[in-house]
Amino acid sequence: MQVTVHQTEQIQSAVRILHSRLGDALLGAYLHGSAVSGGLRPQSDIDLLAVVQSELTASQRNGLLLDLLHLSGRHPAVPGGARCLEVMVFCQAELSRGDYPARAEFVYGEWLREAFEAGETPMPERDPEYSLVIAQAHQEAFPLFGPPRSELLTEVSTEHVNQAMRDALPDLLDGARGDERNVLLTLARMWHTASTGRFITKDAAAEWAIPRLTASDAMALDQARRAYLGEVTDDWSSQGDAARELAGRMSENITNSM
Repeated sequence: MQVTVHQTEQIQSAVRILHSRLGDALLGAYLHGSAVSGGLRPQSDIDLLAVVQSELTASQRNGLLLDLLHLSGRHPAVPGGARCLEVMVFCQAELSRGDYPARAEFVYGEWLREAFEAGETPMPERDPEYSLVIAQAHQEAFPLFGPPRSELLTEVSTEHVNQAMRDALPDLLDGARGDERNVLLTLARMWHTASTGRFITKDAAAEWAIPRLTASDAMALDQARRAYLGEVTDDWSSQGDAARELAGRMSENITNSM
């Protein structure tokens, strides 16, 4: 786990919030994502996953949301300041059933802040992305509270992982305009997972994919990788069309690798 003292304090504060708001229903809390798989990058979120014994009450939802809105840094993260938080809560019974797509009891993320501040409350929902989150967390999550990850986070079948990636591709491609860097790196990670069955960081996935692309496509993906690492400016004003065309080709590579 590679986090600074300040980030560790933010993580500890988030776990205290989970304990305070969820009480005895909280069975486990886990750190996953970049913080445990390769180190937080300049704009990486702190990803937390919690498992609860029962569905959340309205009071628990509202209290948890209020506290996370206060603790989480706004996007884009300010160097040295609070990180953006992504917090997902799953019911143990739902995880044990292994249904597809997975159902999250509560999701907080900075991309939802505007809706939350306008009065929306996180409610249970199913999404292919949640199946991928559980699959990756089962592989790498670090326990902050509760038992080892394998005791609460059930393994997601290869069939469900592949189905989740297929189902997620259309929305991912639709969102490429204005989010070129994230879409290209997410596609690189999906391609690697489809080919190997393993989850790795976005920049590592880009390094894996670059030698498998044409020279011009490799340059575009390397631009995304370097922007993710904070080495270059994340500006796609002159390469947006090329990036979106590359996204389409990478999507085909993902489908063909399953």
